[in-house]
Amino acid sequence: MSWLTARDDFGSCDYGRVNRTIDFSALTNTVSPDQVRAFKATAKQRGWGVVSTAQAVIGTFISIFVVGIGGTIGLIFVILGALTFSENPNPVSFGALALPAIFVLLFLSVGTYFLVRFFGLRRWEGWHRLDTFATSNGLVFSPRDAAPAYPGAIFNHGHSRAALNHIRSAEGRFLDFGNYRYVVGSGDDSRTYNWGFLAFKLDRSLPHIVLDATSNNGLLGGTNLPAFFKKEQKLSLEGDFDKHFTLYCPKGYERDALYIFTPDLMALLIDEASPFDVEIVDDWMFVYSASTFTTAKPEVYRRLFRIIETVGAKTLSQTERYADERIGDRTINLVAPQGQRLKRGIPVGAVIVTSLVVVLWGWGFVSDLVAY
Repeated sequence: MSWLTARDDFGSCDYGRVNRTIDFSALTNTVSPDQVRAFKATAKQRGWGVVSTAQAVIGTFISIFVVGIGGTIGLIFVILGALTFSENPNPVSFGALALPAIFVLLFLSVGTYFLVRFFGLRRWEGWHRLDTFATSNGLVFSPRDAAPAYPGAIFNHGHSRAALNHIRSAEGRFLDFGNYRYVVGSGDDSRTYNWGFLAFKLDRSLPHIVLDATSNNGLLGGTNLPAFFKKEQKLSLEGDFDKHFTLYCPKGYERDALYIFTPDLMALLIDEASPFDVEIVDDWMFVYSASTFTTAKPEVYRRLFRIIETVGAKTLSQTERYADERIGDRTINLVAPQGQRLKRGIPVGAVIVTSLVVVLWGWGFVSDLVAY
C-alpha cells in the first residue's frame, strides 16, 4: 500500500504518491505482559495514563457499589445469625451463617481487583500496540489530547472536548484519525457524544460541502450530524449516488460541486466511504463515523488508509486546479465568503416534536378551560 505525502516532497508531481508499505503487524503480534509493563513505565513518564476526573468518579462509584452489595449480603447473614443465636445460643450456627457473608465479600473484592487489573492491562496493551504501529509507520500516537481546532461539523459543540486514541502524521501531508468526544449539558441532563473521525489536509480551499450518508440517518430520515443544513442547498447527482449520500453545497456553487464530484470520485465514495459522513470545509476533508473506531483493530486502520488512498487521492487530483471564479484571481487560494459555509437550518424532527408539544399543551389548556 502507498500513502500520500505533501506536494513539496515530489517537486513537479501532480499530487504526490510515495511507495511505502503500511506495517500492521504491531496490531496483531503477540504482546507479553512484561512488554506491556515496560511500555507502561515509559508511557507514564510522558504523562499518559493519568486518571481523569470522570474515571475517578466511575472508579469510586464501582467501589462503593461493590462494597455496598457485599456489606448488604453480609448484614443479612449477620442478622439471620443473630436471630438464630438468640433462639438457640449455638456459636456453630452463628458461624455457619457468618462465613458465607465473609466469603461473598472476599469474592466480590478479589473479583473486582482482578477485573480492574484485567481491563487496565488491556487498555495499556492497546496503547502499546497503537504506539508501536504509529512509530513503525512514521506516525505519532496519543491516547488523549485536547480538542483539535478543526472547522468540521462535529468539532464545535458542547464542552469537555477531547481527541482519544488518535494517530497523526509526523511529516508530509497532514492526516489525523481517531475518536472524538464532547459533552452537551450538565449534571443529570448531560449527554456524551462519541465519534470516529479522519481529518485529511487538502491543497486547495474548496466550497463547504457535506455528504450526509443515508445509511446512518435517524428513523425520520434526519441527519445524525450535530448540524442541520437548509434543504434548498441539496444537490442531486447522477446514478445511484443519492441513494448513499445527500449532498449539500452553498447556493450558486452547484457547478463547482459537479466539477469536484466526478463520476469516478462518486464511485469511490460509494465503494469506500458509504457508511460514513464526509465534509469538505476550507482546505480539509473530514470523514465521520457515527460510532467510535475500535482500538487496535487492523481492519479499522486498513479501511481508513484505503479511504485516504482512494477518496483522498482522487479528491486531491480533482481539485488541484480548482479556483473560485468569484475571487477573480486564480493564484489566490481562497473561496468567496458566500461559499465558505453552508447555511444552517432547523431539524425536521425538532419541528415535529415541538409542534406535538405545542398541540398537546394547547389541547390540555382548552380542556381545562372547558372543564372550568
